[in-house]
Amino acid sequence: MTPDHDQEDRLRAAAARSRDAHPASQAPVDRILTAARARRKRRRAAAAVASAACVLGVGLAVPFLKPAPDAVGAADRPSPLPTRSATPTPAPAPDTVGARVAEGTTDGHRWSVALEFHRTLPKDYAPPTPPGAATAPSASLLCQRMVIGGVRIDHQGGPWSDCQQVNGAQDPRASGEMGLWGLHEKGLSGTRLLVSNPEAAVAYGVVSLSDGTQVKAATVTVPGTVYRAWAAPVPDGRTITAVDQYDAHHHRLSHDTDLR
Repeated sequence: MTPDHDQEDRLRAAAARSRDAHPASQAPVDRILTAARARRKRRRAAAAVASAACVLGVGLAVPFLKPAPDAVGAADRPSPLPTRSATPTPAPAPDTVGARVAEGTTDGHRWSVALEFHRTLPKDYAPPTPPGAATAPSASLLCQRMVIGGVRIDHQGGPWSDCQQVNGAQDPRASGEMGLWGLHEKGLSGTRLLVSNPEAAVAYGVVSLSDGTQVKAATVTVPGTVYRAWAAPVPDGRTITAVDQYDAHHHRLSHDTDLR
């Protein structure tokens, strides 16, 4: 039997012979690097193509994905720019204003009293002034329309017979008067109307009649003016014993017994 060290020597010698018969070649470093560079170039080209395709796809998809204006939510809409509102032009004051003072039925006749203020003189108004007298440019007209049974008192004098000229809407001269009006005998018989144009403090009037009855009438003012009146009917066959005027606190301001 051959010793182990002899067998080991033979194996080494065989290995040496095999190495000498097949010399080892160097590692193909250049070929490996060249192949790696080629693969890297292919990856870059593929990435560039994919990126371009993605951009093109997004660009083409945008018009189809854009929502219609009605589908946009309120929160997504841009806030409208504030608009400057035009300054409202105040409406011109009407040329004629009026107020219904009182109305009712007495002796079977419908009656009414109204004040009518004209800011400018009507074209067909003929002022009761001497010929050639100048009319103030600021003159206005205040009419006291009194009607009994469908007939306007003093209608015989024309459409402006129950009117007076005033200086604008604040003329104090139109206050403080009181009169008894009717269709017969200058207000001395038949159904009549007592009309007062009181001062500003007067809130109402009370008319005491010969049969013991009393008629209370509230003061009414034409809007935008100082012109006011209260009116009460006086039935046929009755007379006035007293007329009292009161303020808003029911304090008597005047007492008149001269009217009949």
